[in-house]
Amino acid sequence: MQAEMTTAPYNYSYIFKYIIIGDMGVGKSCLLHQFTEKKFMADCPHTIGVEFGTRIIEVSGQKIKLQIWDTAGQERFRAVTRSYYRGAAGALMVYDITRRSTYNHLSSWLTDARNLTNPNTVIILIGNKADLEAQRDVTYEEAKQFAEENGLLFLEASAKTGENVEDAFLEAAKKIYQNIQDGSLDLNAAESGVQHKPSAPQGGRLTSEPQPQKESCSC
Repeated sequence: MQAEMTTAPYNYSYIFKYIIIGDMGVGKSCLLHQFTEKKFMADCPHTIGVEFGTRIIEVSGQKIKLQIWDTAGQERFRAVTRSYYRGAAGALMVYDITRRSTYNHLSSWLTDARNLTNPNTVIILIGNKADLEAQRDVTYEEAKQFAEENGLLFLEASAKTGENVEDAFLEAAKKIYQNIQDGSLDLNAAESGVQHKPSAPQGGRLTSEPQPQKESCSC
């Protein structure tokens, strides 16, 4: 009975590390909040440094814990947030479909992602604020073409309505899991961003799982 109680909270087979990147104000924190809490934050404050969220999902019958690092979009925080790219299995690269400038900056974000993550990191392009169709400034077709040219997954989503938010995180996880299954992702590599079956908890703490560092300011 005791064994069941201690292992139950960690009933998952993998941990995948995700990062969310993109310009300030595109809705990165709102996407994370919608995914983890199933709620929309109307007055989403700008992230200072890095914020953190988790959720357990299921892919092909396997329970997977997503550790999601939401990074600040402001240029002055880039030096801090770049350190979180390392060892990411998945990256959500977000722009705002109503602000072309956020789309135009994607090449810079993609360069960072390619240079600072491992070659097998799955990057999914997310066009957020799809609910604001009347204010659209970036067409679906051009973003899809950009994604295809750069080997990215692509979805438009709305953190406000929840449309495609679940799919954004799940599609990346499916691709990562596929990479594990076909052997293209080496789980023994330190930078894979994936941990397989965490060890049994010791004294209530999970020894093999890194604890989030507090980088954000609560003031």
